[in-house]
Amino acid sequence: MLRSSLWLVLTLMAVAPAAGSAQQPAMARDTAGLRLGVPNGFSLAAVGDLIQTHPVSPARPPGLAEVIARIGVATVAFGNLESNVIDMRTFRGYPEAENGGLWLRSNPEVVPDLKAMGFDLVARANNNSYDWGPEGMRETDRRLDQAGIVHAGTGETRAAARAARYLATPQGTVAIVSMTSTFPPVSRAMNAVNEAPGRPGVNAVRISERVLVSPEMLRALRPLHAAQPKGSFQPSDASSTEIELFGVQYRSSPAIKDRVAFSYDADSTDVRENLAAIRQGKANADFLIATVHSHEPGNWSEEPADFLPGLAHAAIDAGADAFIGHGPHRLRGIEIYRGRPIFYSLGNFFFQVSSIEPIPMDLYEQVKKDPRTTTDAEVHGWFENRFFGGEDGPVWYRSVVAVSTYRDGGVSEIRLYPVELGFNEKDTSKGVPGPAAPEVAQQILATLARLSRPFGTTITVEGNVGVIRVAPR
Repeated sequence: MLRSSLWLVLTLMAVAPAAGSAQQPAMARDTAGLRLGVPNGFSLAAVGDLIQTHPVSPARPPGLAEVIARIGVATVAFGNLESNVIDMRTFRGYPEAENGGLWLRSNPEVVPDLKAMGFDLVARANNNSYDWGPEGMRETDRRLDQAGIVHAGTGETRAAARAARYLATPQGTVAIVSMTSTFPPVSRAMNAVNEAPGRPGVNAVRISERVLVSPEMLRALRPLHAAQPKGSFQPSDASSTEIELFGVQYRSSPAIKDRVAFSYDADSTDVRENLAAIRQGKANADFLIATVHSHEPGNWSEEPADFLPGLAHAAIDAGADAFIGHGPHRLRGIEIYRGRPIFYSLGNFFFQVSSIEPIPMDLYEQVKKDPRTTTDAEVHGWFENRFFGGEDGPVWYRSVVAVSTYRDGGVSEIRLYPVELGFNEKDTSKGVPGPAAPEVAQQILATLARLSRPFGTTITVEGNVGVIRVAPR
C-alpha cells in the first residue's frame, strides 16, 4: 500500500524494499476450503503493544526510520493500541476506579503519528481501553476514525465490540476481530435485553482460572479449607481432586511437583460469539486478522495460557488468516497452523510508560506519593523501576516486527526484525523502537526460536533477521 507521507520518504530512504515483492494477479485458495482472496505476495506487518504517549520524530531516536520502513513496505500493518487518546483540555469524562494496571493516556497527536508511520489496523480490546471510562473509549475510537485507522474490539454493546471491522486495500479487503481475556470487570461490554439497555465496553472473553497443585499440596490445604466459616464455602469430600479456598479454585495434578501451575477455561458463549464474528468477517473480506490481548498466566510467563492454542486454532478454523496475541509485554512463541501464523505474543513496540500524563490521585495514593512534591513523571519512574526494571527489565524493551508474506493458500515466509526500545535511555528515546544492536538481535532471535520450538516452528537466523519458511501445503 502506498503511504504518501514524510514518514514514507524517510523510511524508504533508510531501508530498500525486499526483492521479489511484486504482486502477482493470481488469487490463492486454501486447500482446506478457506479462500484466501488476496494476491500472492500480500504481506502483513504485525507488532505488539502500542503504548505511545507522545508523538515521535522520525529522526529520534536514530534508527526509528529504519524500523518504520519494515512496516511501510507491507501491504497492511497492525498493532494493539493500548491507551486512551484524549485531549485533557476538552475531556468531560473521568478516570475509572478500576484500571488495567495504569491509567494509560496518549496525546491526541499520537493517532495521526501512528497513521503516518503506516499503521492501518489496531486492536482496541485490552485491559486499558476503559481506564478513562466510556468517554475515553469513545474519544479514542472517534480519533481513530478521523485518521482512517480501522479498529475493532470496543463498542456501545457486546455485539458492536465483537463485530469485524474492514479495511479496503488495492489488494483486497482486510477484516479484524479483536478480543481480550484480560480486562477489569467494569470494562466488559454487554448487549441490551428487554428493558435493560446495553453497556459500552470491550469484547471480553471471560475465563475461569484454576491453580494446579500436587496431590500433597492439596492435602495440606484441606485443613485450611475445612476451617473456613460455615456457609462461606462449598464442602468437598476427601476424595475430591478440587477445592475452593477464599474464592480460588485448586485442582490436584500428578504432573505438578514442587511448583504450582495455572489452567483456564474460556466462557463458551464468548468463544462461540467471537468465532461467529470471525466467520461473518471472513465472508465479507479477503483476509482476516483475529487478535487477542492476554496477560495470562502472568507477565512473568514465557508460555501462553493453556486455553490460547485452542482458541487460536478455532479462530483459524473459522476463517482467520492470522492470529496475533499481545498483552504480557514480552515475546512468546510462534506456531504455524493450517498454513496460518499464530503469534502468541509480539511484546511491546512502543512502551512509553514513564511519560504518561496526567495520572489520577488514585495512583498517588496507591504508591504513597505526595502530589505536592512529586511529579507525574517521577511517580511513573518509580512504578516503572518497580515493575519493569531490575534484572528482567530488558525483556520488556525487546521485541520484533513480524512481516508475513502469503502465497498459494497460506503464509509462505515470516521475517522477524528484532527491535529494542531504549531500556537504558533516560530521555524521550525511552520506550521508542529502534533496530536492535547485533548482539541483542541474536539474543532476541535465540529466545524466540526456543519459545517457538515446542510448537514445531523452526526459525532460521540470517544475519540479524529471523526467517520462518513454510512449505506449500
